[in-house]
Amino acid sequence: MRSTRRLWRISPALQLLLIRHATNDWVPDRLAGWTPGVHLNDEGRAQASAVAQRLTGCRIDAVYASPLERAMETAAFVAMPHDLPVLPLQGVGELRLGELEGRSLKELSQHPLWGTVQHTPSLVRLPGGESFTEMQARAVAAIEGLRESHPRDVVAVVSHGDVIKAILAHYGGLHLDMFQRLVVEPASISAVQFTEGPPRLILLNDTGAVPQPPDRDHGAEPTMASDS
Repeated sequence: MRSTRRLWRISPALQLLLIRHATNDWVPDRLAGWTPGVHLNDEGRAQASAVAQRLTGCRIDAVYASPLERAMETAAFVAMPHDLPVLPLQGVGELRLGELEGRSLKELSQHPLWGTVQHTPSLVRLPGGESFTEMQARAVAAIEGLRESHPRDVVAVVSHGDVIKAILAHYGGLHLDMFQRLVVEPASISAVQFTEGPPRLILLNDTGAVPQPPDRDHGAEPTMASDS
């Protein structure tokens, strides 16, 4: 695999770095959604610092973030070595969870919508919240705005797991119902390169480590449509 440093020096047009915010005390047990006051914990600050260090030698022309604290804090680490401001970008904010906000994954695994969320999320509107198609549409609209304002730049966007997966699915040509097949972990980097041809996914869920298989005795953890 090519080094990250080389990947981000060859772009002829916009190069988009999608960074999931680092961890906090709500991950992985509860869904924070738009709950105010959810900040990075000690582990999360260490993760954000490590991401910033990995990107120090890479060109970055602008840094945007979801307006939620955990994303803005992660973005501040990324922006600091480049002497850039963090610009809030409402369109890449977390999925609006409505009545499900703040509930535990264990509880939600018993919810009537759980199976549909896992397998056909394009059919789901969260009670009191938004649909997955609405979330994807406003996130993609935000990225398209960046394509207009940064046609030849390298732009970092710090957002949330499901929002990033929905963006990657759109530009990777995947139906939204397949976006749960993508993995985007806390403090991971994914990258999309925009050229005159079709967009190219050049990096996915890069954390600088080789992922390990699930424990033989326990299997994989259940996934949820939204994460903290």
